[in-house]
Amino acid sequence: MTELQHAPVILDIAGLALTDDDRRRLQHPLTGGMILFGRNWQSRAQLTELTAEIKALRPDLLITVDHEGGRVQRFRSDGFTHLPAMRDLGDLWMQDAMRATNAATAAGYVLGAELRACGVDLSFTPVVDLDHGRSEVVGNRAFHRDPRVVSMLAKSLMHGLLQSGMANCGKHFPAHGYAQADSHVAAAVDKRSLKAILAEDAKPYDWLSTSLTCVMPAHVTYPKVDALPAGFSARWLKDILRGQLGFNGAICCDDLSMEGARLAGSPTEGAITALNAGCDLVLLCNQSKIDGGKPVDALLDGLAKALKAGRWQAEPDSEARRLDLLPQTAPLTWDELMHQPVYQHALERLP
Repeated sequence: MTELQHAPVILDIAGLALTDDDRRRLQHPLTGGMILFGRNWQSRAQLTELTAEIKALRPDLLITVDHEGGRVQRFRSDGFTHLPAMRDLGDLWMQDAMRATNAATAAGYVLGAELRACGVDLSFTPVVDLDHGRSEVVGNRAFHRDPRVVSMLAKSLMHGLLQSGMANCGKHFPAHGYAQADSHVAAAVDKRSLKAILAEDAKPYDWLSTSLTCVMPAHVTYPKVDALPAGFSARWLKDILRGQLGFNGAICCDDLSMEGARLAGSPTEGAITALNAGCDLVLLCNQSKIDGGKPVDALLDGLAKALKAGRWQAEPDSEARRLDLLPQTAPLTWDELMHQPVYQHALERLP
């Protein structure tokens, strides 16, 4: 390790409880977080026990999940509220804009408070992609086609998250709504010019630059800007997102095992490229179930060797940005939350 310590890797686990291999990986000095999926969920009691054990191992570990509402919601039973798709909030905006902003804040509060009551620190939300009607993977996860509407509803949702004590993550920078391919399973390309993208799709990142605490770049290639997808591009991350748009929060590279990340090479090579390009964190998902989790060990070992060899080094502020994503207040227990007037009021305001 170098003198500057940083834990950039967010990894997953295979099942409902930790194995000895999970514990070893979570205590690796390069592991800074873990991400939960539906396969890690059985009940609130099980989830709360799992997160408590993780925190007992590593109090500073960031426990994350993709829990947006609509079709991307990992926990849907045992009391968890079925949250609306973001498009429902956009549709409500067209009928009553002020009611829609209030509903978005309510959704953010319910989302954050329920997760925090079970020990989850951060949900990778909101999606601020524009709904161009071209991307099935985005679809109704997007609030609207208009970047102004997207920005206002995203800001309202983030206000609710903030009230619950949770940070936020805008995704997928600079745009995933125009590329037709699903970057999970195919190489996604957006052939528009930088001027066109900045004029519309990237506007929410400009207007929300003081509100966003984390940004997740898209595994989409914009050949008129850079040959690499945004998450591996210093042009997009250092020059545009940080330099031009002034974003100072954490940047988290999307899943290194996705097809859209293949242009950067293996997960280890992708992680090195992403960190050198300006990412503070890198995700590796759904690999703990493969061959006993060997791909996870390969990433951790590969990054450690690359760090020792000087092939990457942590940005001076990267670890502070990671730690800033952790909640700063104690959560309510589930029973306390169920009787809280603010929570009950928020439930009544959901569409």
